[in-house]
Amino acid sequence: MTGGDLAEARAALRARQGAGARYDAPNAPATELAWARAGTAFFARALDGLTDRDLAGPSRLPGWSRAALVAHVGYNARALTRLCEWSRTGVERPMYASADQRAREIALGASLPARALRSLFAHSETHLDVEWRDLPDAAWDAEVVTAQGRTVPARETAWMRTREVWVHAVDLGGGARFADLPPDLLDRLADDVLAAWRRRGEAAPPALVPTDRAARPGGDGGVGPAVSGRMSDLVRWLTGRGARRLDVAGPLPDLPRWL
Repeated sequence: MTGGDLAEARAALRARQGAGARYDAPNAPATELAWARAGTAFFARALDGLTDRDLAGPSRLPGWSRAALVAHVGYNARALTRLCEWSRTGVERPMYASADQRAREIALGASLPARALRSLFAHSETHLDVEWRDLPDAAWDAEVVTAQGRTVPARETAWMRTREVWVHAVDLGGGARFADLPPDLLDRLADDVLAAWRRRGEAAPPALVPTDRAARPGGDGGVGPAVSGRMSDLVRWLTGRGARRLDVAGPLPDLPRWL
């Protein structure tokens, strides 16, 4: 969807909703919020496709049950909500109060009955979306600190949530695929992985050669050997979700972690 199409869609939605409805501030990151909301629906569909018994089984993410993954996504929404509250009020609200809070929350959530776990996801994402809609213009540029210690503007929360819901929907193993992700989102995910490696001073990235769109190099030009494949398969590999249908002269290079 182009910027003009998005603006038209937003105007049509406001006309249908009428006076009194809540809208994002003009300064809000429209593209990232649209991705995050669409990704939330994508994750919800993947979750709805799983039975309560399925939730106890393993996800596609090694070492994670589906229940733990759903708990993580739910509590992630709450953590991002705290960052939004920080940006709006100026009162510091870190994502987590301590280094082990995240792990304790996930363990607690994974132990919940299936109905409660599904409610955790639904309620936490609604709370986050309400917080986004209530953020005034200035709050979107207010600085907050992520769990990794990065100082970023609050607008970054929309992208942080986008990554969580789209990628972990695939991790649930309920039929969602990287091939289902929008092409522009796949590009942004690839850029995000490469940017994370650069921030940490990791080795130069491989040269990425998508076979289903115009060629684009990895990072600042990439280094050989070039790795080719559909963009969805390249992103799966870059994000540490396995290598499928990729072509390279020789063995695939070892990749650093993403997040």
